Amino acid sequence: MSVTIASDVGGTFTDVVLLGGDGTVRVAKTLTTPADPTEGLLRGVAQVIGDAGAAPADVTRFVHATTLATNVILERTGVPVAFVTTEGFRSMLALGRQARVEEDRYDLAYVQPDPPVPLALTYAVPERIGADGAVLRPLDEDAADAVARRIAADGVAAVAICLLHSYRNATHEERLAEIIAARLPAGVPVVTSAAVWPEIGEYERATTTLMSAYVGPVMASYLERLGARLAALGVDAPVHVMESAGGVLPAALAASRAVYTIESGPAAGVIAAARQGARHGLADLISFDMGGTTAKAGLVRGGRPGITHEFQVGGKGSFGGRRPGTGVPIKVPAIDLAEVGSGGGSIAWADAGTLRVGPRSAGADPGPACYGRGGTLPTVTDADLVLGYLAGFGEFALDAGRARAAIAEHVAGPLGVDVVEAAAAIHDIANAQMGAAVHVVTVRRGIDPRGFTLVALGGAAPTHAVRLAAGFGIARVLIPPQAGVGSAVGLLHADLAIERARTFLAPVNELTSCSASAGGLRDLADAFDALEDAARADLSATGDAEVTRSVGVRFVGQAHAFTVDLPPGPITPGTVQRAAEEFYKRYHESYGIDLRDPAELTTARVRVVLPAGEHAPPAPPGAPAGTGGARRVWLDGAFREVPVHDRAACAGEFAGPCVVTEPQCSLLVPPGWRGTVTAEGALLVEPDAGGEA
Repeated sequence: MSVTIASDVGGTFTDVVLLGGDGTVRVAKTLTTPADPTEGLLRGVAQVIGDAGAAPADVTRFVHATTLATNVILERTGVPVAFVTTEGFRSMLALGRQARVEEDRYDLAYVQPDPPVPLALTYAVPERIGADGAVLRPLDEDAADAVARRIAADGVAAVAICLLHSYRNATHEERLAEIIAARLPAGVPVVTSAAVWPEIGEYERATTTLMSAYVGPVMASYLERLGARLAALGVDAPVHVMESAGGVLPAALAASRAVYTIESGPAAGVIAAARQGARHGLADLISFDMGGTTAKAGLVRGGRPGITHEFQVGGKGSFGGRRPGTGVPIKVPAIDLAEVGSGGGSIAWADAGTLRVGPRSAGADPGPACYGRGGTLPTVTDADLVLGYLAGFGEFALDAGRARAAIAEHVAGPLGVDVVEAAAAIHDIANAQMGAAVHVVTVRRGIDPRGFTLVALGGAAPTHAVRLAAGFGIARVLIPPQAGVGSAVGLLHADLAIERARTFLAPVNELTSCSASAGGLRDLADAFDALEDAARADLSATGDAEVTRSVGVRFVGQAHAFTVDLPPGPITPGTVQRAAEEFYKRYHESYGIDLRDPAELTTARVRVVLPAGEHAPPAPPGAPAGTGGARRVWLDGAFREVPVHDRAACAGEFAGPCVVTEPQCSLLVPPGWRGTVTAEGALLVEPDAGGEA
């Protein structure tokens, strides 16, 4: 029997899904073990293998998503790194690029964050490559060797190199890496920007390279430990790791390019939403993924998730992690997401007479008060339990008494309100904060969300999704099968993929001019061929693969570009002109300005994908139907007795108000909404024109 296992390690829960060769699915949701994430993961793996009656040797594919890279950067728990750049640019990281936003704008005692690498571990070497790739000053190898000796004496665990204009000519970086590596102990990685992301923009290229070196050894150690523990369990399948743009990488490649995995977990949710939409004939979707620690929103238009090529790690949530200067800039392809610190485990507290919810989280240890694991602070999950929206969660029998006590002590008492009133306020504030993430990926970008379908994923999402949709005028909510572990389900059929890019500067008018285009077009075609060869080598792809090409386009004189896809086939003047027309259209959509000024190409990109193959959608797990019954639920300012449906027994239509339960999540259907069970096993919830107002 051929078995695929997918796992998603989040801040609170670790989700594991097993797909058997017959399409049956087994699911495990275990608490994440922060000290060693492999413990909770292996516990879930053993559980689903046992539930399926399979042998560990039956597992032929193991796909993994993890927040490890993000957490390492946010918590600054990476390895000690030395940074080397061109003489005269040693202070580049210390100067940084900061934007004071939100509450920071009014902080008179604001202190700029420390640079990713202290100045004491930042070095400069004499050399200079020109913007055209010409050597203006040869690399001083004696000075480089002196720097290498000092780095060796520092005892760092990795080295990052980013020289000026190395994206045009990498010879100095490559030689400098050789000199430094010769002075370091074997196995200490020396990472060059030309190998990680050879694009224009020295500061972003430097931070991307630095973060790859900073996270890489931690990721390599984690994946090595995971592989060893899986092997000890009897699972010898290759391990693939989700990358930020929605594909998966072989474990060895993910370890060497750890920066590609920063948005690993959130990306899986958007891919799952896109696949569910395709199965239901829906192309325009908003992915809403709410777990225990955070809530993420992503956009799918025309069946394709939005991709960005620069994002900020640790950026302010209301800007979706995209506003320059609010975090550490990373220039790798990633699914365009907005993330807020509002999940089921987000802690609520009274702050000088004001109710606050998140971003602090109870996490997996001790967890919400209702888990009975030592937590005493109230969370969103505690509020939902008090309001009747939840009864149990996975293997946890939730304790409503503990939840009420926590809310009474920390929220209701200090604010002078009733416990239920406080719980309702916590629920509403959480909805508002999650709405901010949806607002970022739609309204802030000039997109009307009302024509989209909201896809709810994650253990907490179905409880909040319908009311969140109503707040935006969204008239369709889709809850896929196994929604509580939706990101892990999305990993089951993830494609093996990698993207390569390099700077390619050329004015559009030169490439489209009949008299001057031939040489430039040939150079562009050669660049695409070289990038495709490199990407295929990354994946060891020798056979058929899906290859997509794109270019960065901007107005001449501007700093930022849009990425525009190119059609397959030869590169012609018409191909470039159509890309320019698409750029003008995108610019108008984004900024409302209809410009036709001269444009130029900035970047050539190639993405190579080895499709995992389409399979039948996962079948429901076949759990016995529950007893259903009824429950008191807080609706519109009062408790009401509403029906409770077991999802495994749901068929046809059901009217709100009601609650639909399954082991990993609960769906709240408010008054005025009606649900339908689709042929694919999903729940489609829409306004009921003839129901309650």
